[in-house]
Amino acid sequence: MKFFLLLSAIGLCWAQYSPHTEQGRTSIVHLFEWRWVDIAEECERYLAPKGFGGVQVSPPNENLIIHNPSRPWWERYQPISYKLCTRSGNEAEFRDMVTRCNNVGVRIYVDAVINHMCGEGAGSGTSSTCGSYYNAQNKEFPGVPYSAWDFNDGKCKTASGHLETYNDAAQVRDCRLSGLLDLALEKDYVRTKIADYLNNLIDIGVAGFRLGTSKHMWPGDIKAILDKLQNLNMSWFPAESKPFILQEVIDLGGEAVSSSEYFENGLVTEFKYGAKLGTVIRKWNGEKMAYLKNWGEGWGFMPSDRALVFVDNHDNQRGHGAGGASILTFWDARLYKMAVGFMLAHPYGLTRIMSSYRWERYYENKNDVNSWIGPPNDNGVTKEVTINPDTTCGNDWVCEHRWHQIRNMVAFRNIVDGQALTNWWDNGSNQVAFGRGNKGFIVFNNDAWSLSTILQTGLPPGTYCDVISGDKVDGYCTGSQVHVSCDGTAQFSISNSVEDPFVAIHVEARL
Repeated sequence: MKFFLLLSAIGLCWAQYSPHTEQGRTSIVHLFEWRWVDIAEECERYLAPKGFGGVQVSPPNENLIIHNPSRPWWERYQPISYKLCTRSGNEAEFRDMVTRCNNVGVRIYVDAVINHMCGEGAGSGTSSTCGSYYNAQNKEFPGVPYSAWDFNDGKCKTASGHLETYNDAAQVRDCRLSGLLDLALEKDYVRTKIADYLNNLIDIGVAGFRLGTSKHMWPGDIKAILDKLQNLNMSWFPAESKPFILQEVIDLGGEAVSSSEYFENGLVTEFKYGAKLGTVIRKWNGEKMAYLKNWGEGWGFMPSDRALVFVDNHDNQRGHGAGGASILTFWDARLYKMAVGFMLAHPYGLTRIMSSYRWERYYENKNDVNSWIGPPNDNGVTKEVTINPDTTCGNDWVCEHRWHQIRNMVAFRNIVDGQALTNWWDNGSNQVAFGRGNKGFIVFNNDAWSLSTILQTGLPPGTYCDVISGDKVDGYCTGSQVHVSCDGTAQFSISNSVEDPFVAIHVEARL
């Protein structure tokens, strides 16, 4: 009996670390600023057939409408209430999306903004996506409702009431971030209103939450809110399933708040991952891909079973958040595909793919004056995600997850899931290769000269389609082929001048 209770406790403890993806689906995609109707379509027509596990969606709760500048992306992070209406759609469309995605085995994770309400300078009125009244100066949000009693003004010890230094953990958690009205999360009433919002989403069928700005909340306050959450909807999830929890904690080292403080609550974003990988792929500071042999914890990252990893996210691809200029994005397509390919091939962490939209850039650096621009729109109405004949996206939606190199590496990760990293090879510079057990093998050439060598793949003998240059279709390769000999070795030749200087093969791409 004691053994059974111990197992039950362990099961409950680990529940919030599981993204609840279906068997054989291992990656999440962030469909940033997509409309709910488009996400529902994408789950059915693409994500489920291509093996994606789930979707992180933009905040679904009512937010401030900001006209100066005109409807920026960050207005979604200025809550007015927890009603479900935004420029992505209304509550009925949100419910339909969750149902349709769950019905094809694609999970929905909500970007939950629970640290704060809108900015102190928002004024008052009904300029919000549901039309709810608010008065930011008086801290009145009757749509929740919240009043002045529900904010941290008395707890923050700075004269300005704003966060002034990241070297003081109390300031980071109790003061206003960028002028946003900071909720008093130690109060049971506030915790309950937040939990009511999240439980409503659980009832609808969401699988979990990304808790934005978790670094600015006390871990104990987050846990107290999580303790109030219901089990997931049994229409799609096993009995007593707990919601998946992902916490945004920007920790590049040297500050008062560290990622490890949040491990008890769920997974945590590993921001060092994209920053370091970008530096290596760009070959800055003398970094080489050969140095990636001990990638992961060996680079000072958090434990793999606590890490959510990504090459870029909606913040740092614009020069905000963490990482700086090394962050690779769709603007650097050739290097970006290599970085995402490496991430999806390597066993460290739970992987999230970014799916972006374009904005006009005035400057080559990422801190350009247009980085605030919201999603493609017609007079503020978000544009449909259209699909081109070649399966890429139109209407200025980038859709990196539909690039065939990335889509095929999502499949690669699904196929090699659970396999150890094996057969590492490097040339001491920027040509590297490694396998995943006897299921997959990948080779990169990021040097300024061609690669031509015989490598041990660990794979069964046969002819394989390279899933980077093409696909296996009806028993043929639309791209290049790799011939694995009876001893598991294969000849690889990769020019330094090709658009995609890497090759990947796996057992399901064998002819």
